[in-house]
This record gives sequence, C-alpha cells and structure tokens, in this order.
Amino acid sequence: MEQSNLTALFLPLALGIIMLGMGMTLTLADFKRVFLYPKAILLGLGNQLLLLPLLGFAIIAIFDLKAELAVGVMLLALCPGGATSNIITHLAKADLALSISLTALSSTITNFSIPFLLNLALFHYMGGAEAVQLPIGKTIVQIFAVTILPVSLGMLIKQYMPAFTAKSLRAVNIMSAVFFVLILLMAIVKERANIVPYFMEAGVPALLLNLVAMFAGYASGLFLALKFKQRVAIAIETGIQNGTLAIAIALSPVMLNNTQMAIPAAIYSLIMFVTASMLVLWSRNRADLDI
Repeated sequence: MEQSNLTALFLPLALGIIMLGMGMTLTLADFKRVFLYPKAILLGLGNQLLLLPLLGFAIIAIFDLKAELAVGVMLLALCPGGATSNIITHLAKADLALSISLTALSSTITNFSIPFLLNLALFHYMGGAEAVQLPIGKTIVQIFAVTILPVSLGMLIKQYMPAFTAKSLRAVNIMSAVFFVLILLMAIVKERANIVPYFMEAGVPALLLNLVAMFAGYASGLFLALKFKQRVAIAIETGIQNGTLAIAIALSPVMLNNTQMAIPAAIYSLIMFVTASMLVLWSRNRADLDI
C-alpha cells in the first residue's frame, strides 16, 4: 500500500506533538519515584513488557488471525502505555504518580524492544518471502524521534519555561486529542470498505486483549497486596496501550507501511475508551477508601 507525502509527514508530526504534550506534564522527579514504589514499578513493567506480548500471542493463536492482523495485534501488545493512560488514571482517582512513572519508563524501554520483538513477530506470522525485514537501527531512531525526543523536549520546556507551559499546556493537550482522532480516522478511512469485516475479525481479539490485560494488571496488584489506587493504576497501564504509536508504526512508509496492520490498533483505540470509562466509574466510587 502506498502512502501519500502528506501522510508520511503528518504521522510523525502528529505523534511528536502528542508526546511533546505528555513531556510537558513530566519532571525528573517522576523518574525518581521508581525508588519510592519499587514493587509497584517492577510489577507494572513486568506486565507491560512480558505479560502483554504473551497475551497477544495467546489471543492470536485462539482466534487464528490472518498474518497482517496477527502482526497488528502483536505490535499493539508491544507498545507502551501512552498519555491517554495517564489521563484515565487521573479521572479514575488512581495513583497518577505511579502511572506517569510507568509510562515514562515503558516508553523508554520499548523504544529499543519494539524493533527486535516486532521483527520476530513479522518472521513468525508473515514467514518466508512475505516477511518484512524491519531495520533495527533505523526503526530505533525513528521511534526515538517521535517519542523520547519530543517527551524530553517537553520536559525541558516545563523545567525552564514554567509560565509558558502553564499557558500552553491546555492548547497542546487539545491539539494532541485532535491529532489522535485524525490519525485514527486516517487508518479507518483508508480501509473503509473492509472496516466491518476487520472489526468482525479483529474486534473481539482487541476487546479481549484490553479486558484480560486490565484484569491481569489489577489481579497481580492484588496478589502483591498493593493499595487500591496502585492496583487500578497498574490495571490501566497494562490494559491501555499507545494505539497512536502502533498506528504510526504500521502506516509509516519507513517502517511497516501496511494499513491492515494498523486495523487492530484502530479498533482497539475505539474499544478502550468504552472499557476505560467503565473502569473510571467503578474506581471513582472506591478510590477514597484506598484499600
């Protein structure tokens, strides 16, 4: 599938602005919280980096998805939580500091893990002559340019221009939301003739990945006797993926350049707002107890 020059420029720009907005909410203190919540941080990262790919692999096997959709599900499972997970955590009255720390750490680690693990998924599901070799070094640079670099820039802006940050953060957040919707619509419009069949094929797996991941995140926190707000934050970080990043990688001409691989992330991005809203309503009624 060929991408237009407008798409090639818009995707990294849109994702960069979204990540810049997230960076403008972070400080170095957020990373120092790793030492304050070691058990919760390690659990959250373990769920994100190990449990999610395993869940994705299992769900693909259960539903016997076609190769492109299988790669799309794995790509989604390999992506970190994004700024959306922080917003949902805030609305749920859960542990926002823990959520931000997990998002920052997982975004840093997955910058390097996605190219390697995604290549494994490509060879496993595409196979033989159909396999797409994702260039490791180039992909790391590309993901770095649209994730870690703008987040770091956002942090610098907040540190050295606090007044500007306070005035502009709302506008940046609105732009981030608009760009997120536009990216989602681009993925849907490009496959509008196939979106219903794809939803029939990938909708249930995407929903299952979301629900099982959130449940596993909460249950693992309960097993380790974490407080309620920490359990909810880990559930959200485990179950709410950076669908925008997954769509951008799938559609980018210099990475996967495949619309079908973006379909699971596009469908997931719609589903997660429904399930997340239900979790928020449930959590807000219990958060004050912090049990």
